[in-house]
Amino acid sequence: MRRLPTLALLAALLLAPGCAPAAAPAQPAPAPTPATATGTALSGLDVVFLTTLAAHTEQTLELARLGRPRVAGRELRTLVGAIEATETDELATMRGWLREAGPAAGAAHRHTHGTAAEDLARLRAAPAGEVDRVLIDVLGAHQGAAADLARAHLAVGTDPRVRELAARVERSRTAQVSLMAGLAPARR
Repeated sequence: MRRLPTLALLAALLLAPGCAPAAAPAQPAPAPTPATATGTALSGLDVVFLTTLAAHTEQTLELARLGRPRVAGRELRTLVGAIEATETDELATMRGWLREAGPAAGAAHRHTHGTAAEDLARLRAAPAGEVDRVLIDVLGAHQGAAADLARAHLAVGTDPRVRELAARVERSRTAQVSLMAGLAPARR
């Protein structure tokens, strides 16, 4: 599975300047954390998590939109449709919180979107009889990485709403991986 690269990415982002907890300054106080419209401040770690998870969710939606029409199994098609609906809603929530946090958070989000090019290519190239297996393989690994990302954020996040989202993501993605494992067709 590809959990290690995602954890490495999270670690790199957390160590990037402005993302890691700063040592206590000797002189001026640190700049205030961006406050949301509800008055709750998002920490830099919360912004990094939301930014990273939003980009990851966009990739999930690409995989779902590409794979769902080609899936043969009814249960898998239903699961992928549910993933698409849930993650579309979560993405809107994350984007809203990033907008509330201010222009810097929104700009960071706009610049981190990428695609899971290798996974998308595998899915596009999958012959009709292999689509279900390939989708389960790439989407299962992808959702496992999202669960790992959320689990890691639970240890460092500060905003209660973001921590609740991380907990929900960890539970749902872990359950999805388990469901997909049960739906996996036998390899030939």
